[in-house]
Amino acid sequence: MSPVLEVQDLHVSFGRMQAVRGIGLEIGRGETHCLVGESGCGKSATALAVMRLLPRAASQRAACIRFDGRDLAAISERQMQKLRGDRIAMIFQEPMTSLNPAYTIGSQMTEVLRTHRNMGRAQAVERAEAMLARVGVSAPGMRLGQFPHQLSGGLRQRVMIATALLCEPELLIADEPTTALDVTVQAGILHLLNDLKRDLGLAVLLITHDLGIVARVADTVSVMYAGEIVERGAVASVFAAPNHPYTRGLLRAIPVPGKVKRGEMLASIPGVVPRIEAGFQGCPFRDRCNHALAECAHPVPLRQDGAHAWRCRLAAGWQDAA
Repeated sequence: MSPVLEVQDLHVSFGRMQAVRGIGLEIGRGETHCLVGESGCGKSATALAVMRLLPRAASQRAACIRFDGRDLAAISERQMQKLRGDRIAMIFQEPMTSLNPAYTIGSQMTEVLRTHRNMGRAQAVERAEAMLARVGVSAPGMRLGQFPHQLSGGLRQRVMIATALLCEPELLIADEPTTALDVTVQAGILHLLNDLKRDLGLAVLLITHDLGIVARVADTVSVMYAGEIVERGAVASVFAAPNHPYTRGLLRAIPVPGKVKRGEMLASIPGVVPRIEAGFQGCPFRDRCNHALAECAHPVPLRQDGAHAWRCRLAAGWQDAA
């Protein structure tokens, strides 16, 4: 079966800065693929490139960006608008900048249904109220008459999630969808996304910093650093045997109950994500890596063990000998 989303050799740049550098990914029906990494690694830029929502200052190119076999780069903006919010939906990271402050929640949600489903107003209101209730919004009928500034950050985030799910899309791109939510609501939202994935065959591209979420909901994961994917594979394989030092550093930074003593310093990765400009070569992680070699300043080969791939000069199993 062909993937719902296929991206090959995607590049995104802002002037000389290379935000995304030659990444590729595939997501099948009923699959959740997670993009994980620090802020500034290019995760959101990747999602916006797929949606064709990058700012005008950005430039992008790719060998292909296909949705259900259709080349998104080849269709008109009008055709893309018909897909957005209908067959492809996105939950944005910051709801206050995504919701229009001049319109009520109800008018913004019903507009999606009236545009893509040709629903009458009464039917659209009923559907919007039901979806708000499904994502855990209390008094959903009242919320439809409120403006974004009258809601808390968590409620606004739930409104964004409900709006994205209104048309039951085939591909859902979720950029940190549970950041502003408390733990219990977060669990409910993740459970909802899993239910929709199972019932509708929904393909999900989930962007997150939380490796705990990745472990709970993802089928496959891509670890992103400085604009490129440094490791990818099935979640079980990557978590059990991380082969890139960056992936290993992220996993070591997670506090484990019973193993981290009170007052003990948590593990961390020194330094910050570098700014990558045109002409850069080699491993972008080398300045933060304890295992860096002189050869790391040169182009780094992609190593592969079945479906598990990583971009590093270290061979599989290096961590056992370290």
